[in-house]
Amino acid sequence: MLLLDLFFTFFVIGFVSFGGGYAMIPLIQEEAVHRHGWLDAQQFTDIIAVAGMSPGPIATNIAIFIGVQEAGFLGAVVAAAGMVLPSLLIILGVGMVFFRIYQNKWLQSSFYGLRSIITGLIIYAAIIFAVNNGLVSSLSWFTVSQLLIFIGSLAALLIFRKHPVYIIIVSGLVGIAVYG
Repeated sequence: MLLLDLFFTFFVIGFVSFGGGYAMIPLIQEEAVHRHGWLDAQQFTDIIAVAGMSPGPIATNIAIFIGVQEAGFLGAVVAAAGMVLPSLLIILGVGMVFFRIYQNKWLQSSFYGLRSIITGLIIYAAIIFAVNNGLVSSLSWFTVSQLLIFIGSLAALLIFRKHPVYIIIVSGLVGIAVYG
Protein backbone atom coordinates (compact mmCIF):
# COMPACT_ATOMS: atom_id res chain seq x y z
CA MET A 1 0.00 0.00 0.00
CA LEU A 2 2.84 2.39 0.86
CA LEU A 3 4.46 1.87 -2.54
CA LEU A 4 1.17 2.67 -4.28
CA ASP A 5 0.77 5.78 -2.13
CA LEU A 6 4.27 6.91 -3.03
CA PHE A 7 3.72 6.27 -6.74
CA PHE A 8 0.31 7.92 -7.02
CA THR A 9 1.22 10.87 -4.80
CA PHE A 10 4.25 11.73 -6.92
CA PHE A 11 2.43 10.84 -10.14
CA VAL A 12 -0.27 13.41 -9.33
CA ILE A 13 2.32 16.00 -8.27
CA GLY A 14 4.24 15.40 -11.50
CA PHE A 15 1.04 15.59 -13.53
CA VAL A 16 -0.45 18.80 -12.11
CA SER A 17 2.69 20.83 -11.40
CA PHE A 18 4.09 23.23 -13.93
CA GLY A 19 7.18 25.41 -13.86
CA GLY A 20 9.90 23.04 -12.83
CA GLY A 21 11.03 21.47 -9.60
CA TYR A 22 11.10 24.57 -7.43
CA ALA A 23 7.52 25.38 -8.36
CA MET A 24 6.56 21.85 -7.22
CA ILE A 25 7.98 22.29 -3.72
CA PRO A 26 4.79 23.72 -2.14
CA LEU A 27 2.70 20.83 -3.47
CA ILE A 28 5.27 18.23 -2.41
CA GLN A 29 5.34 19.82 1.05
CA GLU A 30 1.56 19.73 1.30
CA GLU A 31 1.45 16.05 0.39
CA ALA A 32 4.55 14.75 2.20
CA VAL A 33 4.34 16.82 5.38
CA HIS A 34 0.69 17.66 5.91
CA ARG A 35 -1.35 14.99 4.12
CA HIS A 36 0.74 11.83 4.52
CA GLY A 37 2.98 12.81 7.44
CA TRP A 38 6.04 11.22 5.86
CA LEU A 39 8.19 14.10 7.07
CA ASP A 40 8.02 16.98 9.50
CA ALA A 41 8.70 20.55 8.38
CA GLN A 42 12.37 20.50 9.44
CA GLN A 43 13.06 17.20 7.67
CA PHE A 44 11.42 18.56 4.54
CA THR A 45 13.55 21.70 4.67
CA ASP A 46 16.70 19.60 5.09
CA ILE A 47 15.72 17.41 2.15
CA ILE A 48 15.17 20.50 -0.03
CA ALA A 49 18.68 21.69 0.82
CA VAL A 50 20.29 18.35 -0.03
CA ALA A 51 18.12 17.82 -3.12
CA GLY A 52 18.96 21.29 -4.39
CA MET A 53 22.69 20.60 -4.15
CA SER A 54 22.42 17.14 -5.68
CA PRO A 55 22.67 16.56 -9.43
CA GLY A 56 19.37 16.24 -11.27
CA PRO A 57 15.94 17.81 -10.97
CA ILE A 58 15.15 18.95 -7.43
CA ALA A 59 11.57 17.60 -7.40
CA THR A 60 12.73 14.14 -8.49
CA ASN A 61 15.53 14.24 -5.94
CA ILE A 62 13.02 15.11 -3.20
CA ALA A 63 10.77 12.25 -4.32
CA ILE A 64 13.72 9.85 -4.21
CA PHE A 65 14.73 10.99 -0.71
CA ILE A 66 11.18 10.55 0.55
CA GLY A 67 10.89 7.16 -1.18
CA VAL A 68 14.13 5.93 0.42
CA GLN A 69 13.05 7.11 3.85
CA GLU A 70 9.64 5.49 3.62
CA ALA A 71 10.31 2.25 1.72
CA GLY A 72 14.02 1.90 0.98
CA PHE A 73 15.45 1.42 -2.50
CA LEU A 74 12.17 0.19 -4.00
CA GLY A 75 10.40 3.23 -2.54
CA ALA A 76 12.94 5.50 -4.22
CA VAL A 77 12.41 3.81 -7.59
CA VAL A 78 8.62 3.95 -7.27
CA ALA A 79 8.59 7.60 -6.14
CA ALA A 80 10.98 8.62 -8.92
CA ALA A 81 8.91 6.75 -11.52
CA GLY A 82 5.75 8.44 -10.25
CA MET A 83 7.41 11.85 -10.50
CA VAL A 84 8.90 11.51 -14.00
CA LEU A 85 6.26 9.41 -15.77
CA PRO A 86 3.74 12.27 -16.13
CA SER A 87 6.39 14.53 -17.66
CA LEU A 88 7.37 11.82 -20.10
CA LEU A 89 3.77 11.22 -21.15
CA ILE A 90 2.96 14.92 -21.38
CA ILE A 91 6.10 15.76 -23.37
CA LEU A 92 5.42 12.93 -25.79
CA GLY A 93 1.85 14.10 -26.31
CA VAL A 94 2.68 17.78 -26.50
CA GLY A 95 5.64 17.14 -28.76
CA MET A 96 3.38 15.48 -31.29
CA VAL A 97 1.08 18.49 -31.63
CA PHE A 98 3.05 21.47 -30.33
CA PHE A 99 4.64 22.68 -33.54
CA ARG A 100 1.33 22.45 -35.35
CA ILE A 101 -0.37 24.88 -32.97
CA TYR A 102 2.58 26.88 -31.60
CA GLN A 103 1.59 30.08 -33.41
CA ASN A 104 -1.94 30.00 -31.95
CA LYS A 105 -2.59 33.33 -30.18
CA TRP A 106 -4.48 31.72 -27.28
CA LEU A 107 -1.65 29.30 -26.63
CA GLN A 108 0.89 32.12 -26.64
CA SER A 109 -1.31 34.13 -24.26
CA SER A 110 -1.66 31.21 -21.87
CA PHE A 111 2.13 30.95 -21.67
CA TYR A 112 2.30 34.61 -20.62
CA GLY A 113 -0.24 33.90 -17.89
CA LEU A 114 1.67 30.86 -16.61
CA ARG A 115 4.95 32.77 -16.24
CA SER A 116 3.63 34.87 -13.37
CA ILE A 117 2.22 31.99 -11.35
CA ILE A 118 5.42 29.99 -11.73
CA THR A 119 7.42 32.93 -10.39
CA GLY A 120 4.95 33.22 -7.52
CA LEU A 121 5.25 29.52 -6.66
CA ILE A 122 9.05 29.74 -6.60
CA ILE A 123 8.96 32.82 -4.34
CA TYR A 124 6.44 31.06 -2.09
CA ALA A 125 8.79 28.06 -1.80
CA ALA A 126 11.66 30.37 -0.85
CA ILE A 127 9.56 32.09 1.83
CA ILE A 128 8.41 28.77 3.30
CA PHE A 129 12.02 27.56 3.28
CA ALA A 130 13.08 30.70 5.19
CA VAL A 131 10.22 30.42 7.70
CA ASN A 132 10.88 26.70 8.37
CA ASN A 133 14.54 27.49 9.02
CA GLY A 134 13.71 30.23 11.52
CA LEU A 135 15.17 32.94 9.33
CA VAL A 136 12.26 35.34 9.65
CA SER A 137 10.91 34.54 13.09
CA SER A 138 13.11 36.92 15.09
CA LEU A 139 16.18 39.10 14.79
CA SER A 140 19.02 37.04 16.20
CA TRP A 141 22.66 36.36 15.39
CA PHE A 142 21.56 33.29 13.43
CA THR A 143 19.08 35.30 11.36
CA VAL A 144 21.60 38.05 10.65
CA SER A 145 24.35 35.58 9.72
CA GLN A 146 21.99 33.69 7.40
CA LEU A 147 20.91 36.96 5.78
CA LEU A 148 24.56 37.92 5.20
CA ILE A 149 25.29 34.54 3.59
CA PHE A 150 22.19 34.99 1.41
CA ILE A 151 23.18 38.52 0.36
CA GLY A 152 26.75 37.43 -0.33
CA SER A 153 25.58 34.47 -2.40
CA LEU A 154 23.10 36.59 -4.33
CA ALA A 155 25.79 39.21 -5.03
CA ALA A 156 28.22 36.50 -6.18
CA LEU A 157 25.58 35.23 -8.60
CA LEU A 158 24.16 38.49 -9.91
CA ILE A 159 27.03 40.96 -9.69
CA PHE A 160 30.19 38.87 -9.91
CA ARG A 161 28.66 36.13 -12.11
CA LYS A 162 30.29 33.30 -10.16
CA HIS A 163 29.34 29.71 -10.92
CA PRO A 164 26.71 28.27 -8.51
CA VAL A 165 28.97 25.33 -7.62
CA TYR A 166 31.60 27.71 -6.23
CA ILE A 167 28.96 29.58 -4.28
CA ILE A 168 27.63 26.34 -2.77
CA ILE A 169 31.15 25.27 -1.76
CA VAL A 170 32.03 28.66 -0.26
CA SER A 171 28.69 28.86 1.56
CA GLY A 172 29.25 25.41 3.04
CA LEU A 173 32.73 26.43 4.20
CA VAL A 174 31.35 29.65 5.69
CA GLY A 175 28.73 27.56 7.49
CA ILE A 176 31.44 25.34 8.94
CA ALA A 177 33.48 28.37 10.04
CA VAL A 178 30.54 30.27 11.55
CA TYR A 179 28.41 27.48 13.03
CA GLY A 180 30.90 24.60 13.46
